Amino acid sequence: MESPCQKIVWDVLPAIRAAIAVELVKCGVSQVEAARMLEIAPSAVSQYLSGKRGYRIEFEDDVKKSIATLAQDLKDGKKVNLVKRTCDICHQLRGDDVESGEIFSERCGV
Repeated sequence: MESPCQKIVWDVLPAIRAAIAVELVKCGVSQVEAARMLEIAPSAVSQYLSGKRGYRIEFEDDVKKSIATLAQDLKDGKKVNLVKRTCDICHQLRGDDVESGEIFSERCGV
């Protein structure tokens, strides 16, 4: 049985990182610079862009907008708490209602 944490680590986080990397490159950022901004290896960015990694989830428009905003903030050199912003996107994707204590939904299978 796959736990929700496994689903997030294996599917959700790579999909979010892949989408951010794609947005950065579309904005003219090099793969090496995107890797630096995302604090990952350049080879990971290459795999995200080629669809070898992080391709299992299709995002809804609201999540895509949050990802595009984060990518733009990174590109603009704004001071970004990448972990928190990635967590926020993950919660948004999953439809979590943190205030009510509901932390899982069926939106991403967890």
